[in-house]
Amino acid sequence: MAKIDVKKQLKHLYQPSKKQVVSVEVPPMHYLMVVGKGEPGSPQYAEAIEALYSAAYTIKFMIKKGVTDVDYGVLPLEGLWWAEDMDDFINDNKHNWQWTMMIMQPDWVDKALVEAAISQVKLKKDLAAIELVRFASFSEGSCAQILHVGPFSEEGPTVAKVHGFIESAGFTLSGKHHEIYLSDIRRAAPDNWKTVIRQPYKI
Repeated sequence: MAKIDVKKQLKHLYQPSKKQVVSVEVPPMHYLMVVGKGEPGSPQYAEAIEALYSAAYTIKFMIKKGVTDVDYGVLPLEGLWWAEDMDDFINDNKHNWQWTMMIMQPDWVDKALVEAAISQVKLKKDLAAIELVRFASFSEGSCAQILHVGPFSEEGPTVAKVHGFIESAGFTLSGKHHEIYLSDIRRAAPDNWKTVIRQPYKI
């Protein structure tokens, strides 16, 4: 059985340095996605995460047991964050935050497989958000990113560093604030949480 480490293959996207901001070109990739609104940790947010992981792991095991005979690690959870009024971020009005939580899918995952996996999940579990899971392509293009180590509440200076890198190069911020959660926050201490901070920009 072939074992593939997708995250290692995409090391430049999923394992950036924590020492300096770098530019990357992010190609179009396919994701499982759930769109929602409200603060992290809310019931709606928790339901979205549960549905995404249930679908992602079902897809993984369907592939592992199928004709492709491939084993791979499920990719980390990612989040796009924004607000209609960006002051809601500055003022920490989390109830107005909007998000798309997502898990990237390898090239060998297609729409038919995702639909079959979601049907399996529905048969086995009663998940409130499983109907919200969609499979779609997402493209960011030119981005700046860095690794943040520490609690989410201390991301501010890291985000500012990314924005400063973009602005000092004469570019313009575009798209949505993007985070990739590399740590299992249920097990790791907050001081050791690793999060990729990514921001698209226009040249």
